[in-house]
Amino acid sequence: MGGLGKIGILNGGGDCPGLNAVTRAVVRAVHYRYGGQVVGIFDGFDGLIWPEKSKDFTPRQVRGILHEGGTILGTTSRANPFKYRSEEGGQVVFHDYSQRVIENYKSANFQALVVVGGDGTLTISRDFFRLGLSVVGVPKTIDNDLSATDVTFGFDTAVTTATDAIDKIHTTAASHGRIMVIEVMGRDAGWIALEAGLAGGADVILIPEGETGRTFDLGIGLNREYPMQTAMGLTTPVPVVRTAKGPPHVGASGWLFHLDAPNLLLT
Repeated sequence: MGGLGKIGILNGGGDCPGLNAVTRAVVRAVHYRYGGQVVGIFDGFDGLIWPEKSKDFTPRQVRGILHEGGTILGTTSRANPFKYRSEEGGQVVFHDYSQRVIENYKSANFQALVVVGGDGTLTISRDFFRLGLSVVGVPKTIDNDLSATDVTFGFDTAVTTATDAIDKIHTTAASHGRIMVIEVMGRDAGWIALEAGLAGGADVILIPEGETGRTFDLGIGLNREYPMQTAMGLTTPVPVVRTAKGPPHVGASGWLFHLDAPNLLLT
């Protein structure tokens, strides 16, 4: 084995596009560039609490996984070793398995642990780093809400998927003369709404980065953009996009709307 030694890799939290691509890239880089060894840890941090399913990964074993969705490593969003939830005798109890994770990390002779996950998973990783483990965090978010990063993996697929949905709904909006509200993910970031809205020809795009606490009157927007159609009582399909978080307040989420009703309010 080469100078880099043995590296563990795990996925935590929900799945998103690009997880298998990250796994493949890590395995190939460690093997070919640094002469090291990669061990796949299955089912998030569960795989470090109970490491029996872990296995060595070689470039041959990750061949052909780029096009596969999800993650070949499996994942879980509820495996916090510092506060592991379980049921015993009909009661919910919590255990601290952090020391077991540290012991299994050391017994496996890992030089470092690559953790691919979101806020919760990387918070756990930070806590293990503070306890002495060598951790490389790979932020997993389709929301593209990471500072100092141009594009997070999974974002491009999310925009493409949202744009495809908008393209397909245009004909229905035109046929029925309706407002079409397309809700997309993004939480506190409006990148998906913004880029999918631009690509899909949305007339109104509302994102959380805008002014908070205000009401958006679709009727005013329609009168401004389509004065002739409004005066004639006609409706024009208008796309609007919102990110999936909370009630439809502009400050809470981003919206992509097709506007065609002069009295509809987005609050």
